[in-house]
Amino acid sequence: MANRFVLNTISYHGSGAIKEIPGELQRRGYKKIFVCSDPDLVKFGVTAKVTDELDAAGIAWSLYSEIKPNPTIQNVKDGVEAFKAAEADAIVTIGGGSSMDTAKAIGIIINNPEFADVRSLEGVAPTKNHAVFTIAVPTTAGTAAEVTINYVITDPEKVRKFVCVDTNDAPEVAVVDPDMMASMPAGLTASTGMDALTHAIEGYTTKGAWELSDMFHFEAIKLISENLRDSVAEAKSGKPGSGREGMALGQYVAGMGFSNVGLGIDHAMAHTLSAHYDTPHGVACAMLLPIAMEFNKPVCTERLAKVAVAMGVDTTGMSTDEAADAAIAAVKQLSADVDIPHVCEAMKADEIEVLAKDAMADACFPGNPREATLDDVIELFKKICPAA
Repeated sequence: MANRFVLNTISYHGSGAIKEIPGELQRRGYKKIFVCSDPDLVKFGVTAKVTDELDAAGIAWSLYSEIKPNPTIQNVKDGVEAFKAAEADAIVTIGGGSSMDTAKAIGIIINNPEFADVRSLEGVAPTKNHAVFTIAVPTTAGTAAEVTINYVITDPEKVRKFVCVDTNDAPEVAVVDPDMMASMPAGLTASTGMDALTHAIEGYTTKGAWELSDMFHFEAIKLISENLRDSVAEAKSGKPGSGREGMALGQYVAGMGFSNVGLGIDHAMAHTLSAHYDTPHGVACAMLLPIAMEFNKPVCTERLAKVAVAMGVDTTGMSTDEAADAAIAAVKQLSADVDIPHVCEAMKADEIEVLAKDAMADACFPGNPREATLDDVIELFKKICPAA
């Protein structure tokens, strides 16, 4: 069986990279840009860093920012209508996963109108046309939505999130400029960074992992482990530093990998927590990561031992089993060092079975390296429930 790998056509990295955006649009002849961003980024002038570049180049644009932190079906529908009303011909999306996921769904529906029912995009939808030309500019160092073929939409009516996987949704251009991440508060820096670490570790241990994805994931684990603490410290102090730059690259490299091989039980459970309790995605992933690693250890001990090495643990003299345990301990310590909670206060013990069933229906669940029963997932959820 052939292993497939999908990446951006072009990506730009480093301070000032956003200055490349006008040229990428002009070379292709685009005239009216649909800027998709979230309200807080607009309010605090982050979105304007990009739109000012468009203005300076004489490129017309319209703004859509009616996007919730966990974007909903209605956000996507409203965005589709706003795109049509603007008579736009390309998208520039600025933000974290919420903005970029919304933009992906809008771009797909515009060019594949038969999928106007947003729920029809769940799973691997058989779209025929690539999404509207999109340039993605991340403002968080975590989701890597600028390079992935995945997006996640919330269905409030059914109290669930659903994952869409489509090679046609990958943004053609990614612009990873650490200066765009300068306004992230410490808590968001920590949670999105732990999301990126979860991508890297789950991608390294998932059923679909292979040599090419391993290369990306191992380096991503190393970069994130080396830079996340410094990045959080920089966010607290308001002073620039190398941590933010390292995280900008590390989260992108993780995305290059997991987008192509999938994730596992951690993300399946995290999506469920966000849908039911609006738990920030990165926080949910971080709480569950050592728990998922412990569960998966019997079938991927050697890989977890290599995770320890990537995280900078000196495994000299350790057995493979001990090194795997050291990786789990290192994740717990990193999470604690950046002030991630270890329980989900909103969880209720009598809702755990429903949560477990929803997690098992999530698109990430089948990629887990170890098979899990309903009882297994219930027990894993109990580990982060304060009342269980």
